[in-house]
Amino acid sequence: MTRREVLVQLDDHLVENLDVLARELGLSRSELLRRGAQAILDADALKKADRRLQYSYQSLPRMKPSLKLPRASRERRHLSGEARRHYLV
Repeated sequence: MTRREVLVQLDDHLVENLDVLARELGLSRSELLRRGAQAILDADALKKADRRLQYSYQSLPRMKPSLKLPRASRERRHLSGEARRHYLV
């Protein structure tokens, strides 16, 4: 993969904090910033995917909840305490 040099202006305090973190992680400042940039892009992709998923659920028709209990639920209500414990496990 080819790389391109990009010049950005950062506050001195930010550069100092980046350098401290890079040393702690055993990375160069450039590698730390590359990983940070990739993390931003990954987070944005996840956010967009989440929005698409939420939109797809909003477009589904809403279903009315059933007033009738499923058969298994009706049967569990009638079990004795001991039998219920074995049934639920």
